[in-house]
Amino acid sequence: MIEGLSHITLVVEDLERTAELLQRILDAREVYSSGDSTFSISREKFFVVGGVWVAIMEGKMLPDRSYGHVAFKVPEPDLDGYVERVRALGLELRPPRPRVEGEGRSLYFYDYDNHLFELHTGTLEQRLARYAR
Repeated sequence: MIEGLSHITLVVEDLERTAELLQRILDAREVYSSGDSTFSISREKFFVVGGVWVAIMEGKMLPDRSYGHVAFKVPEPDLDGYVERVRALGLELRPPRPRVEGEGRSLYFYDYDNHLFELHTGTLEQRLARYAR
């Protein structure tokens, strides 16, 4: 039986640069760094973001961008403040997709390695209720 999400792993070219992104934008707390050791397939760092274990491992960036993404829940009043955090690091904001009223707002941005992140104000329950109307 599945108990829940274990972790998210992203492969990145520069561990320190992505660590700064996670900490400055997502308030990530670093809980582990392999340093020069390799216990998995490459050097890595672990973080906790909103109770979720996020791992970054050193490797080649994604060759292309897609809509596949990782989304984190944020409170509605805080969303605009995250825009400034993203801009402060010079990251590319992606225009939001069209939405129907009641499913929440989102902020999309790409990291340095073509991963797409979403900061979303809604919940699954809100979206399902809205779609049911």
